[in-house]
Amino acid sequence: MDEASQWLSHQLPAMEAALGTLVDLNSFTGNRDGGRRVGELLVEVLRMPGLAVEVVDSARFAPHLVFRSEGRADAQPVGLLGHLDTVFPPGTFEGYRVDGALRRGPGVFDMKGGLVVVAWALKALAATGGLGRLPPVRVVVVSDEEDGSPEGASVIHRALAGCGAALDFEPGRSNDAVVTQRSGTGSVKVLARGKAAHAGNAYWEGANAIWALARFVDRAQQLSVRDMGVTVNVGVVKGGTSRNTVAALAEALVDVRAPTLATYEAVLTGLDDAAEDLGIPGVHVELERLTMRQPMERSAASLALCEAYSECARRHGLGGGEAPRQGGGSDGNTTSAMGIPTIDALGPRGGGYHTPDEFIFVDTLVPRAAALAEWLLGR
Repeated sequence: MDEASQWLSHQLPAMEAALGTLVDLNSFTGNRDGGRRVGELLVEVLRMPGLAVEVVDSARFAPHLVFRSEGRADAQPVGLLGHLDTVFPPGTFEGYRVDGALRRGPGVFDMKGGLVVVAWALKALAATGGLGRLPPVRVVVVSDEEDGSPEGASVIHRALAGCGAALDFEPGRSNDAVVTQRSGTGSVKVLARGKAAHAGNAYWEGANAIWALARFVDRAQQLSVRDMGVTVNVGVVKGGTSRNTVAALAEALVDVRAPTLATYEAVLTGLDDAAEDLGIPGVHVELERLTMRQPMERSAASLALCEAYSECARRHGLGGGEAPRQGGGSDGNTTSAMGIPTIDALGPRGGGYHTPDEFIFVDTLVPRAAALAEWLLGR
């Protein structure tokens, strides 16, 4: 580890150069060409002896990437998770910028900085003894995480099955605390079907879908429970055709978050019940579950993993310990649901993710890479 740390101590300029190039390429989830170019750059950055790459093509998103090393035959594989997509459409927030100790730009924190951490940890180990002395490493970089990984989840399942641990390099917290718990997240589409009629001449012959949807929304929002960490948010509502027509159709999109699988399923049952009897004859309400990430639940194994990684992080000048449960989901939810002990938020320290104020503290890149390198050597 001393050799790897010494090698890394001279690598900040190279790490920053790669990060700047990644950030300057817009890779909004819907920007397939930009995401493809970022993926091609990552393949070049991660080109090293002992690490093979698989490019998983997609008809909807940029290609997903899976990197594999052979590693020691006596060790269980470990998975390292990342995503190359961002939330910023082209033209909304662009460019990499130096601002004193900060580096700013779209995706610099969420999570291109984390991808650079992974790359340079592996580079350091490859340069100072080779990847063959490590456990087999599987690095999965998906291109659709900000959409809930509708394709990426299956890539993760296939590539990381059988892994003994999974580390996700989403944005680091202000005190370098490690995330062991994330709420389950999901989206539900609600469609109310009624009967159109003229609002003046045939009002009583119609069945107003908007009225029924309004009643559903009121009941759905009341499923939120602050103390339990359960939230139900109706974020989009639309319906009807004109002011003087009884609305035949109305729809809503609902965001659901809950800390455990049991509470998540209870909320979904509550939504089904809310749609059952709305007291408006002639209107039928249907629910469609669009996406779901099961909760990332804390376990004895994930806590032990958190403690082991935190020891490595502290030795390189970082903080550690366990963070509170997070309301947002990540690909760590997927590996946790697979039964793999999982920890998250191992990218560089920073802030402002999902906003034009996004930034990282550049001096945390090298310590984060060193912490990962030491943890890998200790497996």
